[in-house]
Amino acid sequence: MGRRAKPLPGARALNGWLVLDKPAGLSSARAVAAVRAALRPMRIGHAGTLDPLATGVLPLALGEATKTVGYAMAGEKAYRFTLRFGERRSTDDAEGAVVETSAHRPADAALAAALPRFIGAIDQVPPAYSAVRLGGRRAYARARAGEAVTPAARRVVVRSLRLIVREGPEEAVLELVCGKGTYVRSLARDLAQALGTVGHVAALRRTRVGPFTEDMAIPLAKLPALGHSAAEFGHLLPVETALDDIPDLAVTGEEAAAIRQGRPVRVLGAGGPGPRETGRELAPTALSDGTVVCAMDGTRPVALARYVAGEVRPVRVLNL
Repeated sequence: MGRRAKPLPGARALNGWLVLDKPAGLSSARAVAAVRAALRPMRIGHAGTLDPLATGVLPLALGEATKTVGYAMAGEKAYRFTLRFGERRSTDDAEGAVVETSAHRPADAALAAALPRFIGAIDQVPPAYSAVRLGGRRAYARARAGEAVTPAARRVVVRSLRLIVREGPEEAVLELVCGKGTYVRSLARDLAQALGTVGHVAALRRTRVGPFTEDMAIPLAKLPALGHSAAEFGHLLPVETALDDIPDLAVTGEEAAAIRQGRPVRVLGAGGPGPRETGRELAPTALSDGTVVCAMDGTRPVALARYVAGEVRPVRVLNL
């Protein structure tokens, strides 16, 4: 999320998620700044940086939703990208300088046969121009200074990788579903190398971040029209939207008051939660030590809490 900025004059108590359809040519930081200027929330953060070249889903947390950003970032992400063969770029995307070329263009059958090798838990070396830290500095800062940069390999998880269309011998459009920390640019680079050539990402669109999908996203150009009515237009999603993988635990009004004060409450043996539409509810007897839950007072989220030895201990209180 970066450093927290002070609220703008006249800031409003907006709490929830806004899904932005980030345009190409704009950094995630500039997109956040544009939303801050248009809506003036007390606090704002985002779930997962997109490179300036990339477009698509950029979930923005407003107000109390900033306390749930980590859970959104941990969710699966989906991308659609164009792999262009024949040129390796310094940044592994179209913004970098050409550093290697190849005349080889893989056949469709070879491409299809190579994809399964990149599905599952794989070791991946991040791009030299990336935000990973090397000796206390960002890799991209070292690369821009002319240093030879080779980040350490890291284990990432690719859920699926499939060919959507082959647009002639030069390009292939692919769809990727992956876990946290996966670099699409590295995947494209390594796939091209496995096919006996070189390549880079020519276009990239993120279509999903956890529960936030492409059909929820609004274009940046629409923000000024929202003005003071983001919630009225239905674009402001509830704070708990980011918590799809976190089970709900119903608490009484008295328990909710204690949790809001930062105090733990005993729940072992208490009655289970009432029916809710999410299907995420847990009875206290189903909890195991260390489980993170969303304590709910009726339909209102109270706090993210951890169950330990019969108690629910607040981790992040939600002031809603």
